[in-house]
Order: sequence, then C-alpha cells, then structure tokens
Amino acid sequence: MYTLIVGTQNWSSWSLRPYLALLATGAPFSVEVIRLRQAESSTKAIRKYSPAGKVPVLQWGGETVWDSLAICETLAERHPEAQLWPADSRVRAVARSYACEMHSGFPDLRDQLSMDFGRRLDMPELRDATKMQIARVIAAWEDALNNFGKDGGFLFGKFSIADCMYAPVVSRFTTFGVPVPEPIKAYMEKIWALDGMQNWMVVSQREIEHGIA
Repeated sequence: MYTLIVGTQNWSSWSLRPYLALLATGAPFSVEVIRLRQAESSTKAIRKYSPAGKVPVLQWGGETVWDSLAICETLAERHPEAQLWPADSRVRAVARSYACEMHSGFPDLRDQLSMDFGRRLDMPELRDATKMQIARVIAAWEDALNNFGKDGGFLFGKFSIADCMYAPVVSRFTTFGVPVPEPIKAYMEKIWALDGMQNWMVVSQREIEHGIA
C-alpha cells in the first residue's frame, strides 16, 4: 500500500505526474494533500515527509522517495508488468529523453502558463522564449506521435512515463487555450480522458469552490 503525498491539486503539476503513474500500475494507494502557498506552514508540513521540502513524496513500508521523476522510475522498477517505459531499448532511451527534457526545461512556459487545472483563463502576452518553448513541446509531441505513437495514440504508443511528465502541459494548454494542430489536439483529448485526469479535475474544482486554490 503506497501513500502519495501531494500539494494542492489544482496547482501542483509535479504531483499529478506520479499520481498518473501510480494509477497505471494498478497498485493500491492513498493520497494525502498538503495545502500549498501557505508561507512557512506549507514548507513545515512537507518537511515531515520530504528532506527536500517539496512534494510529491511516495511512501511505502518505511521507504520514502521524493521528486516526480524519481517516483515514476521507482514505480517502473517495482511494477515492470505496468510497462511504464517502452520495451524496446532504443525507444525507451528516446522516451527517457522526452521525460527528462520536461523535467528540467521549459521555465518560461511554466512561469507564464502556470498550472490552474480547474480553471479556464485568458492567454497572457507571451514572451518570445515562452512561444519558442510552446513550439518545442508541440514539435516534440508531433515527432513522438509520428514515429512511435501510431499504435495506441500516446507519445510512445502505450501510455508511459513520458505521457505522465507532459500531462500537466496538456492541462496548461487547455487552461489557456493554446492553439495546437489537430493531431496534437487528439493527443491532448486522449490524455484529458484518462481517469486520473478526470479524478484530478474533480478535486481541483472542489478546491476552487472551497477557496483552497
């Protein structure tokens, strides 16, 4: 039995990623939510679970793993039957590159199109760097879908950690109405239809209604 400690779900893009991976394993788990943007109280609450002072955190049997990608990798190791990475080593290397590019990049996109999962907002005036990063995401999705995604419709065919890493970007593009080509729209709709995304939406809207987010 896993416990996934996450931040306010309407805002926490990093928490969404391992949540989707956990669902894909089929393993039982519970979710514990820590309210974000509460000044010192949020950090203090998170440090009870994570030495890094950040969410998400995964716990089971006295073990603790933090960081979205580290959690996803751990789940892939512990649940090989879930096939969270492509079976082919060459394709798996490309999928890992996609995941890591998302994990470490796109700072302007994150800054200007922040995750607000349960809302629909007007597009701000985008910086050139943000426009370039949006274009890179779209181009990356097109390449993956064309080269690997035809059998299944996800970036690498079957749902993988790469899709987990980009799912919050799908939400950001949806929140701000980022225009995308039709094949990308179809991919986004496929991600949006996942049970995990729909569950996340229910909680996000509840947080908004209660003034939590």
